[in-house]
This record gives sequence, structure tokens and C-alpha cells, in this order.
Amino acid sequence: MSARGPGTTADELAAALPQSAAGWLAQAQAAVRADPGAVDALFAVAARRCGRAVLRVGPAAGPAWSADDAVRALLLVALPPRGADPAVVAERLYRTGDTAERRAVLRSLPLLDAAGDLGDRGLALVEDAVRSNDPRLIAAALGPYGGRRLAAPAFRQAVLKCVFVGIPLAAVAGLDERADAELGRMMADFADERRAAGRQVPPDVLHHLHTHPAPTEATA
Repeated sequence: MSARGPGTTADELAAALPQSAAGWLAQAQAAVRADPGAVDALFAVAARRCGRAVLRVGPAAGPAWSADDAVRALLLVALPPRGADPAVVAERLYRTGDTAERRAVLRSLPLLDAAGDLGDRGLALVEDAVRSNDPRLIAAALGPYGGRRLAAPAFRQAVLKCVFVGIPLAAVAGLDERADAELGRMMADFADERRAAGRQVPPDVLHHLHTHPAPTEATA
């Protein structure tokens, strides 16, 4: 599994939107720049106004961008540097939103990080999503932001969570770069437990163990 790159940019998302969605977004962004408080209502109606069409943008691996995901992420990017703290707004929208809105917030994190100094302030949302059992949220959380910033123990557990809930490991940003001996041991232990129970080892796990072999006692 190859690692995903730094992620899709805001300009790429905007260019991929259908014309009708792009027109609505331009007006909504202008409203947010004039009044950051307008973002809450606009965020909530984005899917109804722009649809959920799958966009032809970004890497093949990982979850596809939908129009509502992209519009919501671009609304957050449009927040003015003065008058609104993107990290605070993102957390509020995540905590009060439905699953689609939470997913969009998670997908916006690398864009917000690229636009300013988000730092680690989005990690609490990533960690909350990984604790869920919703594959949509977990996959979104392990994009370029979460894949890069999660601490090593949390990253390893998140990778195993993907295996348990059936998320392709190709969706985990930075997996090849961050795979270490401990993750290899965890994967090998999981594979051994599956075999002992007479169950099939997921192909993703076998591929990971082939490309990142678990250390033996002689090499540990």
C-alpha cells in the first residue's frame, strides 16, 4: 500500500465542483468572510444546496470527496483570520453536527492546517472519530492531518481499528512512512489470532506484513 500524499488542496476542490455548487459556494464564502457567524447555518444547508455528487479530485486511495464535503471544508477555509478561530469553529461544528457534517470537518483539517497554524488543535476531533465505529468518520480522521499528527501509539491503534471495521489500509495517510516494528508485531499477532481461530486473514494485513515484515526474535 502506498502512502497518500499531502492531500487535496482547496483550489483543487473548488475547481472540481459542479457549476451550480461553485456559484452557491462563492456567495456563501463571501457571507462567511463578512460575518464568520454565518458559517453555522451555511454549513448545515450545504448538502441540500450543493448535492452529494462524487467529485473527480484527489488520490484514488482513500474516501472520495463529495460535493457537500468539499463545500463544507471550503466554508471553513474561508473563515477570516481575524474574527474567528478556525479550530474553535471546527470543533463546534463537529460536536453539533450529524455524521456527514462531522466527516466534512475531519476532511477540512488538512486544509485548515495548510491555510494557517492549526497545529495539534484538531487532534481531539481525530481521536474522537477513531473511537467511533463509523467507518466514514474513521477514514476521514486518518487523512493527511490525522495520519501525520497522531502520536505513535494512537496511530497504531487506529490502523488496527481500520482492520477490524473493514477500512482499506490505503485510506490511512502516511502508513508506509509511519509503519514501525511495533505495528508489525501487532499486525502479526492479529494474523496469528485469526489463523488460530480458523478465520481468513484480511488481504490488507497480509500485504502489510509482506511490505513491512514483523521483526523476528533474532532481529527485534
